[in-house]
Amino acid sequence: MDKERFEKGLAVRKEVLGAEYVERAFADMDDFTREFQEQIVTELGWGGTWARGVLSRQHRSVLNLGMLAGLGRLTEFETHFRGALRNGMSKDELKEILLQISVYCGVPMGMEVFRVARRVLDEQP
Repeated sequence: MDKERFEKGLAVRKEVLGAEYVERAFADMDDFTREFQEQIVTELGWGGTWARGVLSRQHRSVLNLGMLAGLGRLTEFETHFRGALRNGMSKDELKEILLQISVYCGVPMGMEVFRVARRVLDEQP
């Protein structure tokens, strides 16, 4: 494992998803899932992409929301929708992303992502 990339990835992951979310994921690790969480998700996924600094976090949020919707991965979509809010994306920007997802991924997926978004937005103070 590249310890520096892991540490950078861990820091960004906590900033985008919230420390509580990441700490819960790590607390749920066991010997079977440890390498996946540490090496694949944190070191490679977060340290190898998000922590590179080339794209803004808002750009990465847009990419993730589109890809996750296209793949139909709504649990991760919800996580990254929350992250997009933490990254400073406005409600109007997020609505535009969801409208474009609806056109390119289909109206049924649009219905789903708007449901997820509404649930997340309703939780906001």
